[in-house]
Amino acid sequence: MPPAATLRTTHRWPVSLEHGDLVLRPFRRWDQEEWTSLRARNRDWLRRWDATNPEPATALKSYGEMVKVLNRSGKEGTALPWLICVRTSAAGAPVIAGQLSVSSIVRGSALSASLGYWIDQARAGQGLVPTAVALATDYCFSTLGLHRMEINIRPENSPSRRVVEKLGFRHEGMRRDFLHIDGAWRDHDAYALTSPEVPEGLLARWEGR
Repeated sequence: MPPAATLRTTHRWPVSLEHGDLVLRPFRRWDQEEWTSLRARNRDWLRRWDATNPEPATALKSYGEMVKVLNRSGKEGTALPWLICVRTSAAGAPVIAGQLSVSSIVRGSALSASLGYWIDQARAGQGLVPTAVALATDYCFSTLGLHRMEINIRPENSPSRRVVEKLGFRHEGMRRDFLHIDGAWRDHDAYALTSPEVPEGLLARWEGR
């Protein structure tokens, strides 16, 4: 495998990843109506797990501002903000089904990142999230040359815990008051995976489970 310094030069945002009917793609300004409608339909489903800002004055004020910030972070290589989309017909454009974000990308001696996601309640349990996580993790390991991926999940969030457990992420312990979620600081279980643990790729392991 080429050294990380070589792999790093191959990342050029925007990046889209595809596998079967699943597409991970960047946010676009004209996604606003579809994205906000999806979020509204899933408000009660997602409220318990949604990140909140303990400093309201610094919150993003519009969808357009959010898209600008997210795509800038993609270009800078500090984060990879993707929409989870699904093809429902051969002719139609993939529909938005959720979101997956790789954040806190650290280079140097750490070569690590964190990953988070949410999915439309109507599409939960269809295998979309494990496939999306595997696609994103493989991109980070092979193209960005990262060594470690971490996913932090609230202990009460059983569906999300099942995703990482199916994919073989290791439970590394509890992080107290780790993230501000649903209006308060919440404990999270930390799960992690390193690239040497999946030499064949995480997607290949997931499909061959």
